[in-house]
Amino acid sequence: MIRRIALAAALALATAPVFAGTYTLDPAHTQVIFSWNHFGYSNPSAQFGKVEGTLEFDQANPTKSSVSVTIPLSSIDSHVAKLDEHLQSNEFFDAAKYPDATFKSTKVEKGAGKDKLKVTGDLTVHGVTKPVVLDVTINKVGEHPMRKAQAAGFDATTTIKRSEFGLTKYVPMVSDDVKVHITSETIDAKAYAESLKPAAKN
Repeated sequence: MIRRIALAAALALATAPVFAGTYTLDPAHTQVIFSWNHFGYSNPSAQFGKVEGTLEFDQANPTKSSVSVTIPLSSIDSHVAKLDEHLQSNEFFDAAKYPDATFKSTKVEKGAGKDKLKVTGDLTVHGVTKPVVLDVTINKVGEHPMRKAQAAGFDATTTIKRSEFGLTKYVPMVSDDVKVHITSETIDAKAYAESLKPAAKN
């Protein structure tokens, strides 16, 4: 009986899906939202409307995973056109000179709790590169019901000091600390690339 149970367990493990491989961030379901304090009166937020990236994800051992992301700063969206222009100007991001922000992970560690990770990486903004740590939650891993492909979803948070990246305008009246919240669905890279191909005509 014990041997049968052990054999059944081994077979279950052998046939269980292992979602390891290369994934593409789905831009339609990925948001990078940042917020700050404005002279003590309010806590506005904005998001980047375009995020591109690749994830190497190993479900069996997430610490072997890595991620690389590029964010075009021209995609800033605060829902206020004048503020978008101001944030992209040379008083802040200077998007004309530094068009992209990038993040490349350097280390992935287990976090405190189930499905929690700490992802350390190099963030480059405004021509300055600094290490940051993301607190990551693995939301779900499995076959996406709409995509019919392997998918993995995550949320992540961090707080950065904008002055460390040369973004010093109005500090400290407008907060130096900027809170960042990321949510993302990632899709198996091959399946995602196939979905972008035009449908064959009969």
